[in-house]
Amino acid sequence: MTVAGGGPVPGRNGNGSGIDRRGLVDRHAVELTGILPTSPLSVGNGEFCYTVDVTGLQTFPDRYPVENPGGGGTPGTLLGTQSQWGWHSVPAERPYDLAATSRTYRTPRGPVEYVDMRGELSGTGETPESAAESWLRNNPHRLDLGRIGLVRSARSATAGIVARPPDPAELGDPHQRLDLWTGTIASRFRLSGTPVRVSTVCHPERDVLAVRVESTLLTEGLAVRLAFPYGSEAWSNAADWSRPEAHSSSVRPAAHGATVLRVLDDTTYSVGIGVTDGARILHIGRHEILVTSERAVVEVVVGFAPGAVPLGRSGGLGLPAAGRTDPPSVADLPSVADPPSVADLPSFAEVAAASGRHWPRFWESGAAVELADSRDDRAMELERRIVLSQYLTAVHCAGSLPPQETGLMANSWRGRFHLEMHWWHGAHFPLWGRAGLLERSLGWYAGILPRARETARRQGCAGARWPKQVGPDGRESPSPIGPFLVWQQPHPIFLAELVRRTTDSDAALHRYADVVLSSAAFMADFVSGGDGGYQLGPPLVPAQESYASVRATVTNPTFELAYWSWGLRIAQRWRALLGLAPEPSWAKVAANLIRPPVRDGVYPAIDVPPYTLAEDHPSMLYAWGFVPPTDLIDPDVMRATLREVLETWDWASTWGWDYPAIAMTATRLGERQTAVDALLLPSPKNGYLPNGHNWQTPSLPVYLPGNGGLLAAVALMARGSDADADAGRPTPGFPDDGTWTVRHEGLHPMP
Repeated sequence: MTVAGGGPVPGRNGNGSGIDRRGLVDRHAVELTGILPTSPLSVGNGEFCYTVDVTGLQTFPDRYPVENPGGGGTPGTLLGTQSQWGWHSVPAERPYDLAATSRTYRTPRGPVEYVDMRGELSGTGETPESAAESWLRNNPHRLDLGRIGLVRSARSATAGIVARPPDPAELGDPHQRLDLWTGTIASRFRLSGTPVRVSTVCHPERDVLAVRVESTLLTEGLAVRLAFPYGSEAWSNAADWSRPEAHSSSVRPAAHGATVLRVLDDTTYSVGIGVTDGARILHIGRHEILVTSERAVVEVVVGFAPGAVPLGRSGGLGLPAAGRTDPPSVADLPSVADPPSVADLPSFAEVAAASGRHWPRFWESGAAVELADSRDDRAMELERRIVLSQYLTAVHCAGSLPPQETGLMANSWRGRFHLEMHWWHGAHFPLWGRAGLLERSLGWYAGILPRARETARRQGCAGARWPKQVGPDGRESPSPIGPFLVWQQPHPIFLAELVRRTTDSDAALHRYADVVLSSAAFMADFVSGGDGGYQLGPPLVPAQESYASVRATVTNPTFELAYWSWGLRIAQRWRALLGLAPEPSWAKVAANLIRPPVRDGVYPAIDVPPYTLAEDHPSMLYAWGFVPPTDLIDPDVMRATLREVLETWDWASTWGWDYPAIAMTATRLGERQTAVDALLLPSPKNGYLPNGHNWQTPSLPVYLPGNGGLLAAVALMARGSDADADAGRPTPGFPDDGTWTVRHEGLHPMP
């Protein structure tokens, strides 16, 4: 049985109002009963996030490790306190420029300088060859703004106040619940037999964390500690605790709290700390604040704000002074504004109330999918993944910058974001009726448009070429892969089109016109003529990055050809909607792209040796699925390709978004059972932890493209595409044999 569309389903909510949103969400609240190293919980708002252990704070960070690729080095932690604005750069020995990492490649347009990397780079680590490669890959990096956890404190006659975290062995009877409906984490446990309760919540519109701790141990030395690290250049660690002399934490006492002004080279930010009556704030170390209480209840509200620093200096976006070794001070940054007053901080009750209003609105707006009445044993697990993925992407992927792959929890790739993953993080938002959450980051492309146009100009092309691995400034990173990827190029077109379709407004047309048209101008100019039509590359690295070593000769990946054709046609449609004349070159390229070859009845990944390696992303499948149907792709050949991939692929080498991508291909081919089986395929990279995150490896224990991709796939599987609506095919990605009951409302169709 399937119940499709946005209309009411009588009796589900007792009043004929359709899906019982509260019941759907509540049955997937996360409950933990111990330290689960891979499944900490987060509160956040897209711009700011705080991740906690089983105590509701960051008391045991070492028990939640993030390993470095290839091992070695100090592990990071999943217990991050991160924001979209918190970035830092370590001072360079001398100013470094991308020109120091460039290499000339032969292209159909003549010799072109590409940013490159001569050192080694793989899934197990990286070994930059030069200081320039290393610094430019490492900076700017996202910053862990501070660690907030429980400690036991005591006064020493010789050392003053000494604070130490409790031993995990002291922890007893832990129970923790993330209430998805209110965005609150409630934690209860015993420390050496004494009960402790902690409530943790984040303000939905401000970078403000609020915690409430209840225990008689507070009157015996239990305290809340705030500690502040230096920025880290490590791959997976956002905090460096080994360099206390390299940064400063200036404390300004205030009534009922204090403000800490943080200075790390060219990065400044302030931390406002508000406490309730009976609490004291003590500055016990160079970068260490203690909140003690003479009462058995204490509420602590912590607000974070970036320093008001001249453009080019905030967040480490400008080059730091060469060779600087002296400790920073506020005097080094004379334009730092006065930090916000502690009196401006909301109370714990106000933060909790704001969160309690926000999250019900989130769940009641937008779309919902319910599978509870299905007879397939996997239905409730899929429903759990769907609900938790909505929460996690709202917390980690709905900010003013494209997200990093580990969101605002850990620091994969030093917190830098990958633009080829932006679609997988955010395309689901408009499909689920929450286009505004994608628009927060979609507008960022306009901000780096001058840099993207300069990149295109240097490569002999019109328009704008979007980079791959970047920080807020949009500067490319040295890499033997990233600068050669092109499949991120049509993403802004696709994402803007989803916003336009789902908001039914001309506002999106005008808001994103420059980005869409500049993206298409590069695409039309990047191709080169050939005997069989226009071709892509060389040099080029396809979405399946296994061909990076032969990037100088790669041409015509099947997926990218189809995406190029579809993207140019959509951009041409935008020209018409904007009242502009058609662009003849765009139409000519879209209509005359070389057709992907067929080898042994299936599509290869690329059209030159080695043609297809059965590892990493099976990207040729995505030319019909992720990409809507085009005349470049034969669905029967794609069906044969799908069968071969399912029979032969090395699943351990895939990534979390591959499974929803394959499900989309199967859905568009009418392979309903295959779509569900692919989405839920048992595989090391397709597991979803108790906290809802998609685990990949010990160095990538959080992977938001899997969560976002799952939601995009479910939207297509449940609501379908325009073609499904025209043909009257409800829920085209679920079997229609009675094993699945799919209720959905508020979903938008895919193109």
